[in-house]
Amino acid sequence: MKVTIYDVAEKAGVSIATVSKVINNTGRISEKTRKKVQEIMEQLHYEPSMVASALTSKRTGTIGLLVPDIANPFFAEVARNFEDYAQKLGFGLVICSTDGKDEKARLYLSLLMRKQVDGLIITTYIKDADLLDQLMQRQIPIVLFSVDIPTLSVNAVSVDDYKGGLQATNYLLSLGHKRIGVIAEDLSRSSYRIQGYKEAMKQAEAKIMESNIISTKATVKNGEAAAQQLLKKKDRPTAIFACNDLLAIGAMEAARKLDIKIPEELSIIGFDNTILAEIANPSLTSVSQPIKEMANQAMTVLVEEIENEQSSKQRVFMLPELVIRNSTARLSL
Repeated sequence: MKVTIYDVAEKAGVSIATVSKVINNTGRISEKTRKKVQEIMEQLHYEPSMVASALTSKRTGTIGLLVPDIANPFFAEVARNFEDYAQKLGFGLVICSTDGKDEKARLYLSLLMRKQVDGLIITTYIKDADLLDQLMQRQIPIVLFSVDIPTLSVNAVSVDDYKGGLQATNYLLSLGHKRIGVIAEDLSRSSYRIQGYKEAMKQAEAKIMESNIISTKATVKNGEAAAQQLLKKKDRPTAIFACNDLLAIGAMEAARKLDIKIPEELSIIGFDNTILAEIANPSLTSVSQPIKEMANQAMTVLVEEIENEQSSKQRVFMLPELVIRNSTARLSL
């Protein structure tokens, strides 16, 4: 039989109101009584009802995290960091993977609202305007992470994607590459990375060919297909800037199948600097995002709003860093 708050109160010799105060950390209770109640709860393996607790404190101690694809190493690392920081701050984390689909985002947001989460971290792009309006009407604390949704007046923490694209392209240009292809995600963050690419090309007076810029879904298979398209061109690119590591790995696979040597005949740069970049053969040059610092900042901002109900919103941009490995080399053709 499930242990109830009445069982705890009876064994501890206190009222249920006292047990409730211990659970919710409210009211004036002696340290001796608090400790006794906590010991009885532990002995009885009592798990307080989050819903009942929420009715009293208006908090459930949980935060919802929406990611587009938990199988993507970048978002797996993001989720792990959020989980660590949430635990340190006394919150539980509910992770939902939307597959980048608004329908799944709607279902998960409905679930999270029923669970009365204290706040939301959104790392997936939501296109449905009605869904966004409904979200705003709930007035729940929200932080956007590594995603830009201009219509939402919420806190946001991201890397400077424009600068990342600029860094990657400038490095390839410094190696002598002029024909640089781009494989991008069909998301807003990639659009800023492409803008950085175009600005670097413009400054170097290198020709920008729109046909050398391909947008696709962020999978290894799609990266391979896009790279095949680029590498079969008569004046194929001598370098490829992929807007995430999954696409870059796909580009490396395409080069292998076409017997194009990396980096002797083709240089490739990724973005995110995930574990894939380290274990790739050759190891992948990639633009690194300071995930730990970004997650820490995002969680701090969110908890501040949860606890203080602050109305002012913060938009934080952090600097990327190019990590040079073995997939890039000076042009020798």
